[in-house]
Amino acid sequence: MNFDLSWILLGLPLAFVLGWLASRFDLRQLRIENHQAPKAYFKGLNFLLNEQQDQAIDAFIEAVQNDPDTSELHFALGNLFRRRGEYERAVRVHEHLLSRGDLSLADRQRAQHALALDFLKAGLIDRSEAALLKLEGTPFEAQARLALLANYERSRDWPHAAQIAHKLTDANQGDFHGRLAHYLCEEAAACVAKQQAEQAQALLQEAIATAPGAARPRIEMARLLASQGKSGDACAAIEKVLQTAPLATPLVAGLLAEYALACGRSLQALELLKTHYKSVPSLDVLDAIVSLEATQPSPAPSARDWYVRHLEQEPSLVAAAKWISGEKLEHEQFHPQVQRALDHAVKPLLRYRCAACGFEAKQHFWQCPGCQAWDSYPTRRVEEL
Repeated sequence: MNFDLSWILLGLPLAFVLGWLASRFDLRQLRIENHQAPKAYFKGLNFLLNEQQDQAIDAFIEAVQNDPDTSELHFALGNLFRRRGEYERAVRVHEHLLSRGDLSLADRQRAQHALALDFLKAGLIDRSEAALLKLEGTPFEAQARLALLANYERSRDWPHAAQIAHKLTDANQGDFHGRLAHYLCEEAAACVAKQQAEQAQALLQEAIATAPGAARPRIEMARLLASQGKSGDACAAIEKVLQTAPLATPLVAGLLAEYALACGRSLQALELLKTHYKSVPSLDVLDAIVSLEATQPSPAPSARDWYVRHLEQEPSLVAAAKWISGEKLEHEQFHPQVQRALDHAVKPLLRYRCAACGFEAKQHFWQCPGCQAWDSYPTRRVEEL
């Protein structure tokens, strides 16, 4: 068969022209995309940097419409919605990302994490839990577990919180033994409320074994024993607190005095408290010493003498108010008014203050009601900080 070379000669220019036209079309389309999407994107960034979030949202929406396949634009828009408190719109953006079949595994995991954050910020605990559980085995695993832990603590689901805390500890993502002891104490408190003393005691013993240096399990154990009429055992439990957690002495000084009086060990408790007071003077320890001194048959320093000694070591408006309450003033008729003014002035100084958020309370909390931090309350009152 004869092959005509003229067709090749005619086809080469035609192929060249078609290729040139195709390249021009692609370049033109690329220029259009580059002029549309990046321009809107950078315009949104500019608005965001200038704290103009409404205009930034409009610009990002325009960028997403121009380039709907760009996942980064969706992430930026979803995060901006979340920051604005528009959680439903943020959820829709991230759910749209997850519905895409062409999304890479890394972006899918990132979208799942962003969706979980949306639910968390919106206060949808159940939906956030389901979203966070899907992040197991991903680069966001540690963050998801911490968020789950906060969720379970907020809902007071202590068994599930303990499971997550164990996982975090096993993965070397922190030491959660102290927090695990708190969970067991919370469960024990629930058992005490239901009059299940044996279960409560078993939980407290487990808490002591979990965190031997923690003060709370032994304090709760002492209270449980005292409620059962076992004052001697309760007193021994408090003495153990002084050995294992001496910083908690101001918290337990009053309990030690109470239990020691009930079991006839007031003299031993008094000497123990005096020893601790010498090393670290504290008003709560001083009050316990004064109460025990008043029960001793032998002559002992009066309460006002103790408060004067304290004032010699540390300036204290609380100690001064307690000393004046037992003194005779030159103008005795004005004593009630002076005492009332002093008592009013020292009230804020008798509070406990969270070291994490500054929330103040009349009583000591193991978990701050304000910021939910554990062990953030010092054992000393505001005046002694």
